[in-house]
Amino acid sequence: MAKATKKQALGRGLSALLKDPENDIKSATDKNADKVVGNIIELDLEHIEVNPFQPRSNFNDESIKELATSIRELGVIQPITVRKLGFNEYQLVSGERRFRASKLLGLDTIPAYIRIANDQESLEMALVENIQRQDLDPIEIALSYQRLIDEINLTQEKLSDRVGKKRSTIANYLRLLKLDPIIQTGMRDGFLSMGHGRTLVNIQNKQDQITLYEKIISNNLSVRDTESAVKAYHTEESPKETKKTLKNDPAVFVRKGIKELTDALSVKVDIKASDKSQGKITIPFKSQEEFDRIKKLITGA
Repeated sequence: MAKATKKQALGRGLSALLKDPENDIKSATDKNADKVVGNIIELDLEHIEVNPFQPRSNFNDESIKELATSIRELGVIQPITVRKLGFNEYQLVSGERRFRASKLLGLDTIPAYIRIANDQESLEMALVENIQRQDLDPIEIALSYQRLIDEINLTQEKLSDRVGKKRSTIANYLRLLKLDPIIQTGMRDGFLSMGHGRTLVNIQNKQDQITLYEKIISNNLSVRDTESAVKAYHTEESPKETKKTLKNDPAVFVRKGIKELTDALSVKVDIKASDKSQGKITIPFKSQEEFDRIKKLITGA
């Protein structure tokens, strides 16, 4: 604890150095740069702007409040990282959740590591550092990989070296971006795992992807169940197999049955069926007269 206190005191001293116009450090070769770059310094929150290159787009308000509670009790344990823009002006590279939670608490300062970087370096640092986090969803990681490829002009091989991941792992994440946006949103919201997404991407037709996605959600299908469904989808190219599959698919005969019964009885019939083709039919009525009419249509008497 004494060591941490010493670092905080040192940070406050270096903070005063940064506020001296005669010590405006613009590069790593400037006077006193070695005292600042890479050290923990207490920075005024009002002089830090958010990072426009931040790959994370979703910030859960409840988790920010929980982090704020932790910071109130223990302080900011892990300093944020910023880059110097100008005199007493900084931009976040990583640590936006800690930055938001500290502002929520009304704190004046936050411990920070200072780096000197141009926009491209800042983008790369932000993306690479955020990819290493454990709480990014698969789509956020995939988008970060894609931005590194597109905006930093990295190949998958170089990207693999930069982030310390196998090329096959990176390729699996990038393939998720071929999913329909509705399914990507489902993954970001936690309704679908990466395993489900990796399986669904094997279906090229976006509408068919969505149809199976809805089935996964409604029937709570496991990844293995989804793999079987995708395998069945691809084997349906055989006319005989397709006919057999359609005949036994509850979704198919239920849709057809609802329309036929509704037309025959002149009331909106509801049918619920399981994958085992078992279910129940619900026929509503609003009066005894309507009940008698429906009964007569069904029994013929």
